[in-house]
Amino acid sequence: MAELRSYIVIDSLQEQLAAFMASTVVGYMPVAGMAALFVEVAPGMEIVRLLDVAVKATNTRPAIQVVERSFGTLEVHSENQGDVRQAGRAVLDAMGLTEADRDEPRVASSTVIRHIDPYQAALINKSRQGSMLLAGQTVFILETQPALYAVLAAN
Repeated sequence: MAELRSYIVIDSLQEQLAAFMASTVVGYMPVAGMAALFVEVAPGMEIVRLLDVAVKATNTRPAIQVVERSFGTLEVHSENQGDVRQAGRAVLDAMGLTEADRDEPRVASSTVIRHIDPYQAALINKSRQGSMLLAGQTVFILETQPALYAVLAAN
């Protein structure tokens, strides 16, 4: 049986998160104001089946399908919050689980770096598509467990 690591419904994507997603996703790009569902499961390959369930059950569009060795992640979105919530119910039903079965989010670490060095800004920008951190700015770094819950802070 698959493990439900993260299950997140966002009623309205904020402009900055939607713009970042649009710069990095390989699927359909979301725009600000759309509702979105994010799911992370283990084992990773299970996410392929679950994304199929989500898009066939509703009028949602996928932006993310990531299969890693241990975990898989999906994102679907729509202008209609009801479609997104229905996609989530379809995924949970396919897993035989409820939202309460997801792993509890926790903050693993957080820090603020003030007046960032220009070389460190360049390293961060190079390793993260869509970033535009400038030398001298302040950056907040948050790590959550499971990692996907950081999307809540980003929104």
